[in-house]
Amino acid sequence: MRRRAFLGRSFALGGAGLLAGGCDWTGSPLTDVRVGICGFHGKGLHHIKDLVGKKGARIVALCDVDQRSIDIGLKEFEGEKVKPVVYKDYREFVQDKELDGVIIATPNHSHTLIAMHAIAAGKHVYVEKPVSHNIVEGRKLVEAARKRPNLIVTHGMQLRSDEGKAEAFAWLKEGHLGKVTLSRGLNYKSRESIGKVTGPKKVASYIDYDLWSACREVVPMMREKLHYDWHWQWDYGNGDIGNQGPHQLDVARWAIEQPKLPKRVISVGGRWGYQDDGQTPNNQLALFDYDPVPLLFDNRGLPLKEMNWKLEPVYKDIRIGNVVHCEGGWLAEARAYDKEGKSVKKFSTSGGASHMDNWLQSIREGKAVSANLDVEHGHVSAGLAHLANISYRVGKMMSPGEVKERMGGEAMIQETLADFDGNLKANGIDVASEMAVLGPWLTVNPETERFEGEFAEEANGLLDERYRKGHELPVI
Repeated sequence: MRRRAFLGRSFALGGAGLLAGGCDWTGSPLTDVRVGICGFHGKGLHHIKDLVGKKGARIVALCDVDQRSIDIGLKEFEGEKVKPVVYKDYREFVQDKELDGVIIATPNHSHTLIAMHAIAAGKHVYVEKPVSHNIVEGRKLVEAARKRPNLIVTHGMQLRSDEGKAEAFAWLKEGHLGKVTLSRGLNYKSRESIGKVTGPKKVASYIDYDLWSACREVVPMMREKLHYDWHWQWDYGNGDIGNQGPHQLDVARWAIEQPKLPKRVISVGGRWGYQDDGQTPNNQLALFDYDPVPLLFDNRGLPLKEMNWKLEPVYKDIRIGNVVHCEGGWLAEARAYDKEGKSVKKFSTSGGASHMDNWLQSIREGKAVSANLDVEHGHVSAGLAHLANISYRVGKMMSPGEVKERMGGEAMIQETLADFDGNLKANGIDVASEMAVLGPWLTVNPETERFEGEFAEEANGLLDERYRKGHELPVI
């Protein structure tokens, strides 16, 4: 059956039939991929700019709950003969019969929701990081993708497609710097206060707040701005470890060849320097107990010192990136150093610029052109952020001495912890009185992706969330 005839017949069955049985793509090669973009207040707008006029892809539909964002997005099509169809409801958007694939750049809480509805409608999917808002839905997304092998379902962590990093990790594996001892992810990005409201704020009339809430209950908005600041509230975001973090967590995990979740996790942090409507920590350390090489994520949301927001911390000349420590030196992003700090090798890096192109090419060719596109990468690396946040959320306020003892005696971990505390003190924060929240060591079963042992009941209660009626995850 020809592709257009197949699609026409399938969509004639109606929306209910699509959700029940799906509309799998035939796998026939394409000339142009017809793309829809959902959510473009931020990253989605960059995708629009990148794809307008791009050979081999055509944007045929847009979806956003914010009319002003829609108007801004449509400006990119001025002069174009054919304008994209516009939607506000993601459920109608994914059913558009002209769509081959969708790009999802909405707030975190609706990433998996929209992705799974798109899969159910037979669409290829590119979902921004983190691919999930919780671990259970992330696994369901992977399972849905496995059930529809003709669909190319990928994540937006483009660094996975950086050929230079692959070359660097292969070089490390050959033993040029000796045994790997620690894989480190860094995110030193200052985050100022989002403010403190005295009561619910009115959502602008040009925003459909019901649709924005999606699978979450529609509750009064308790922050100054609707957009972006949702990152720091648990119902919608995952803090900076779930915002920037998945990029560096993925690279750190890739460097030590760990395809699954770790056997244990612990996290410490706090929201220091101001009191606002944010709930997530602005400074956070997370240690993942992989064997034989642990993974450490270090997030600093405060300035270098004196609450001067023009100054940001740095580690081995890196603010946001990765360092792989070895017995004979270290790899800092694209450059390798010996124990004395002398540069011994430099690797080319693309930043993963080919990632989106690989997704589009895979759709055109009817097969995945790279294993880096596998959505499982997105699930596990988002899962690391979720594990760390769960440890933090079941934690308690503890003194610096208790934190030091609980984190273990490994020298590099203790050095990082001391520097972490030093950054707080340099900003006038007394860690003895403004104590950190320290989570317990949580035992993880990488096969079941559930917690076991002490604290398991409380921690497992944070693996999943409720979905509002009418916005449930579809069964695929």
